[in-house]
Amino acid sequence: MFENLIDRLESSFKLLKGEGKITEINVAETLKDIRKALLDADVSYKIAKNFCDEVKEKALGQDVLKAVKPGQMLTKIVHDELAELMGSEAQEINVKGSPGVVLVAGLQGSGKTTFSAKLAQNLKSKKGMKVLLTACDVYRPAAIDQLKVLAGQAGVEVYSEEGVKDPVSIAKNSIVRAKKEGFSVVIIDTAGRLAVDEQMMQEIAAIKKSVSPTETLFVVDSMTGQDAVETAKAFNDRLNFDGVVLTKLDGDTRGGAALSIKAVVNKPIKFVSTGEKLEALDLFHPKRIADRILGMGDVVSLVEKAQEQFDEEEARRLQKKIAKDQFTLLDFYNQIQQIKKMGNIKDLASMIPGVGKALRDVNVDNDAFKGIEAIIMSMTPEERENPSILNGSRRKRISIGSGTTIAEVNRLIKQFEDTRKVMKGMMGGAGKNALKAMGAMRR
Repeated sequence: MFENLIDRLESSFKLLKGEGKITEINVAETLKDIRKALLDADVSYKIAKNFCDEVKEKALGQDVLKAVKPGQMLTKIVHDELAELMGSEAQEINVKGSPGVVLVAGLQGSGKTTFSAKLAQNLKSKKGMKVLLTACDVYRPAAIDQLKVLAGQAGVEVYSEEGVKDPVSIAKNSIVRAKKEGFSVVIIDTAGRLAVDEQMMQEIAAIKKSVSPTETLFVVDSMTGQDAVETAKAFNDRLNFDGVVLTKLDGDTRGGAALSIKAVVNKPIKFVSTGEKLEALDLFHPKRIADRILGMGDVVSLVEKAQEQFDEEEARRLQKKIAKDQFTLLDFYNQIQQIKKMGNIKDLASMIPGVGKALRDVNVDNDAFKGIEAIIMSMTPEERENPSILNGSRRKRISIGSGTTIAEVNRLIKQFEDTRKVMKGMMGGAGKNALKAMGAMRR
């Protein structure tokens, strides 16, 4: 995510390294490089120029404290302007109503259907809402089946009408059912086209008029760059949507859509989608994204993801087990599952300041724990609880069952025992080598 821009901006700020103060000359040189970086990130020339003009005006008006280096000051100004360019503050979705109605629009292939299911799960799991998904894409083959499959994964219901080709009536009838059966929110997944056309615009406008949504969201593939921005403008001119959803942001190394879209349509980016899993949906926080673009990480988002997955009561239970030296391989296996639910491992690591760049060229496989999981699940319940009973014949059986070698089984058992000792030591205030020991578990 934004990898090219991160590298270019870092290089730009190096131009001020060693400078004693901010001057018009050194600021101009740095901003020239920043403007090129933004253009390479597929930001339009007008937006890039306006951005640099704003930064220059604020930079030259700053009295730099002796304790603050010019490069640090300019980084702070650029950070604030990036956040402002993307919307400044996070914007919540409006689902208030009886029921709240969310209308989802966008081109075909932008990820509307997947986003609709992700949003349904998000509202259900985080806000406890009863959600109804409405299938209004009556043109694309298997679109309704896709929505039903995703809805099943999210644990929500789908409203569809077999053989009906009128999306307006389907949308209206779904609202009637939602009111009758006490649904909190209706999410309407509409049809897309390969390009913007008049028929599509008339249809989505008619649906909006018939259901009066509390929220209209435009879903756009961030990897299409400036094309995404132009498509958003065309939709907004006709639909006047409330917010934007950027999909496939994990595959977008440039970031042009994220940086430009707010300035063009004057509507906030509300959500970003960074993977295929239904959990891979995040509220868009401009300041946190600015942090990541400038290589500062995003620890707040990382902590929030951890809090969503880790239960406090379970944490207390594990704390007691660790203190009593009763932490088992099954406990460790369960913790791996929680970590995997948080999202892509490399993306999570990039939220830690300094780590993202270090892992740039490292292939961090999301299946990194697969061998460990296979070994643990090839054990009997008794063996997971008490690894000390694992003699040679048991280890051989486990290696065959897990498709690994006896050496790999032995290494896991030894590393687990070493880690358990470290964890027990941490309860008493020790543990300087804890991260090193835990990291060894993955190798």
